[in-house]
Amino acid sequence: MNHLFPSVIRSGFICCLLILPLLATCESLHALPLGQTPDDIRLGPLKDLNGYFPFTPPKTLAEWRHRVKYLRERMLVALGLAPMPTKTPLHAVIHGKLDFGDYTVEKVFFESMPGFYVTGSLYRPKTNGKHPAVLSPHGHWPGGRFMDAGADAVKANIESGAERFKEGGRSPLQARCVELARMGCVVFLYDMIGYADSMQIPYEIAHGFNKQRSEMNTLKNWGLFSPQADAHLQSVMGLQTWDSIRSLDFLESLPDVDSKRIAVTGASGGGTQTFILCAIDPRPSVAFPAVMVSTAMQGGCTCENACDLRIGTSNVEFAALFAPKPLGMTAANDWTKEMPTKGYPELKQLYVMYGMPVNVQLWPFLQFGHNYNMVSREAMYSWLNEHLHLNINKPIEEKDYHLLSPQELTVWDVRHPSPNGGEEFERRLLTWWNADCKKTLNRSVSDEESFRREYGGPIRAIIGRTMDDAGSVEWIPNSRERNDSYAMTAGLIRNVTYHEELPTLLLIPDIVKRTPVIWVDSFGKSGVLSKNGNPSDSSQKLLNAGVPVIGVDLMYQGEFLKDGEQVTKQRVVSNDRDDAAYTYGYNDSLFAQRVHDILTTIRFVQNEFHVSRVDMAGLNGGGLWVGAACAVANGSIDAAAVDTGGFRFDHLLDFRDPNFLPGGAKYGDLPGMIALHSPYPLWLGGENSDGVAFIQRQYIHHNSKRFTVYQGEMERMNESAVNWLNENDQKSR
Repeated sequence: MNHLFPSVIRSGFICCLLILPLLATCESLHALPLGQTPDDIRLGPLKDLNGYFPFTPPKTLAEWRHRVKYLRERMLVALGLAPMPTKTPLHAVIHGKLDFGDYTVEKVFFESMPGFYVTGSLYRPKTNGKHPAVLSPHGHWPGGRFMDAGADAVKANIESGAERFKEGGRSPLQARCVELARMGCVVFLYDMIGYADSMQIPYEIAHGFNKQRSEMNTLKNWGLFSPQADAHLQSVMGLQTWDSIRSLDFLESLPDVDSKRIAVTGASGGGTQTFILCAIDPRPSVAFPAVMVSTAMQGGCTCENACDLRIGTSNVEFAALFAPKPLGMTAANDWTKEMPTKGYPELKQLYVMYGMPVNVQLWPFLQFGHNYNMVSREAMYSWLNEHLHLNINKPIEEKDYHLLSPQELTVWDVRHPSPNGGEEFERRLLTWWNADCKKTLNRSVSDEESFRREYGGPIRAIIGRTMDDAGSVEWIPNSRERNDSYAMTAGLIRNVTYHEELPTLLLIPDIVKRTPVIWVDSFGKSGVLSKNGNPSDSSQKLLNAGVPVIGVDLMYQGEFLKDGEQVTKQRVVSNDRDDAAYTYGYNDSLFAQRVHDILTTIRFVQNEFHVSRVDMAGLNGGGLWVGAACAVANGSIDAAAVDTGGFRFDHLLDFRDPNFLPGGAKYGDLPGMIALHSPYPLWLGGENSDGVAFIQRQYIHHNSKRFTVYQGEMERMNESAVNWLNENDQKSR
């Protein structure tokens, strides 16, 4: 059915700019002086990971609890964990025990997904009974779990007071695991993807990715960082977070672990993993992310970024999601150096609201650079001693230990050979992840409540706005023309809440008889007019029936542009690495922004015409945005005429495409969004049989017959849609 979709949309926007013919020459079309663009914050610079990310504490705990629920859902969606992957058997293997008198070290590997292995070292105390557990992600230290800073580096650290022992100070990772085991904790130090023994997805991809791989950017069997992966919300960060969740499962499975006393601590990228895991998983009882929680840089590695993750939020707020449970942190002379005055006071304020001010603490060791050195570790030991109820006498001073070599630490040997990896494995892993997700989602389509929960919630998250938070709007008229039977007014809809402006054209019949129609197409508000500046045939037919018609320039349409140019590539942030998450992890996509604009327009129409619901026409390329708006309008759209043109997010192979939407393909693609319009009246054109069947299923669940499928000629599509809108309004009166 792609032949029904206008070529300007279907082409993929190969050029950067496409010159369009002027559809109206009358100056009354303009809401702004010629050459002036809207005063819209979205036209400013894009936000990136190096921006400023303040945390504003809530006014009340009730407000905060609502925010927590929203953020956790959005985080899970962004990380590709909504729905959660199936927890397949771990098939854990523990072997190669080394005994050091008061603690042991063992080698561990298990499957977080079928055939995908988590590897690490398990440190255990030599005492009987149940023990608290500590999950320890390592971060971006050279060599990861195999880290050895070397004699020269440790000598300098001893001289600065950062370390105490010539051998033990060479690996801050082993040092903390040994000391915690001596304190009575079971500790699992596990590899980040691409480090040490976890090489199925190599370091160069997981952490060093910088250029799109054409051979992995395919409609099927795609790889990480491809537009297809991002359209399904599959990322290295999501995989690492899943590894962390399964690592908690592994610890809980051990007979000597007290599952009610689990802490998580890591530094740098390990700090990111710590507060992300503790924000979304209820099992940890104590958290200690070191040198990472900050209002400044949010995480520079590809493994710390995911599309949709930090739009309107930040690492400090992620850490706040752990409240009121004990949260300890360190700061250093790095991007965390301002935490004592920016970030920590706001966290403290939140904990005070909970009545638990002693449960949050920051140790600012600004005399040191980026680290998890002995001084920082001893602060962590004290925190875990108190909140895991270890009852060890203070102060706790770290002791020396035997440094293990990579050969002693590796989990792979002749009896336990390393598994296969590489690009083919990467493709198979993402294929399994996608199939598993579809299987879970497919179980929900047969039940309306489940469908709205499993599809509707995540779709709201990826669009990023609903009618509930559409914002407060005002109308600023610019010019008005009277005609025989209607008035034409150009002006601006100003969204005061979000500092956004939309050039808008109102066509109002002398006698308003019916619900207004918001007309959305690829040409913006000029789509309601003919070339001579008069109402188009479709608009005139609606006006004759007493229906007001509202045309609007969505983001980067009409007066957002100059000289009739249309944007054919989305803006991206300046970054050497060609990863969509660096842009869409901090900024809404253009597609999402245009859906936001539709919600703003609906709010305006509700206010100005004193109606609770509006009618929508998404034609001539506008059906994509209207279809998505139907999913988040919360019943504010009554009749919707939607021409999809057979569009699918799943078919886009460039994350700069103007219609690229992270996660857009995951939840039933465009039909999944449109199906959420049920049971309200729907006219559907340009759609294939599978899409029709998917949408129709939800109308059947509602026992609704208000679903019309157009199967006629493309040239008569607008006429059919307008006739249906007029007829539907008559029936509903």
